Amino acid sequence: MFFDPLYLLLALPGMLLAILAQIFVKSTFARYKQVRSSRGMTGAQAAHQMLSFAGIHDCRIEQVQGFLTDHYDPSCKTLRLSPEVYQGTDLSAIGVACHEAGHAIQHAEAYTWLSLRSTLVPVANFGSSFSYILFIAGYLFSAPFLINLGLILFSLAVLFSIVTLPVEWDASSRAKRLMVTSGVITSSEASQAGSVLNAAFMTYVAAAVQALGTLLYYFLRSRRR
Repeated sequence: MFFDPLYLLLALPGMLLAILAQIFVKSTFARYKQVRSSRGMTGAQAAHQMLSFAGIHDCRIEQVQGFLTDHYDPSCKTLRLSPEVYQGTDLSAIGVACHEAGHAIQHAEAYTWLSLRSTLVPVANFGSSFSYILFIAGYLFSAPFLINLGLILFSLAVLFSIVTLPVEWDASSRAKRLMVTSGVITSSEASQAGSVLNAAFMTYVAAAVQALGTLLYYFLRSRRR
């Protein structure tokens, strides 16, 4: 099963797409990291201004270590930005920071897809961690029940990847619009900052494609079994 040509056919394209998406987002981030915002705001200041413009004043903004480790934590209403984004005054930093602020706005407005994704987090983490164990055990012991249980658990992880797509797209759409209307950047800079968000979105598309391909492989493999 480990060298099954079917796996290469179904799962490998998603893996290659994920690699290409990562290369694309890093190169795009690096390109617009060289373009300083005309307003001179840091990513942290940009996120704060966008949130204030949206009427949100109870979201903390703090720095977290790592490269592009930026995320919004709805459990404690905290927006965490990597050093390059938190301190950066370039359009890449502005775009990423405002995207994460978009998630905070989604949370404040009880955006349905974000609520669904938050609900799926624990089961998706469990499914992605233990489904492979069940697959292997099911094949080793010829136990269809374990294989099917593994399929169900992995399906939850795939569902999480799919639900993530509208969440990320909407956060980027909010950021693209509010970056300009809140005065974070000028309208002439919007397309450049938006390019960073478009590149980042492709990583989520790649993850969903990869997850779907892997699920289809295990489904077909289980039926052949």
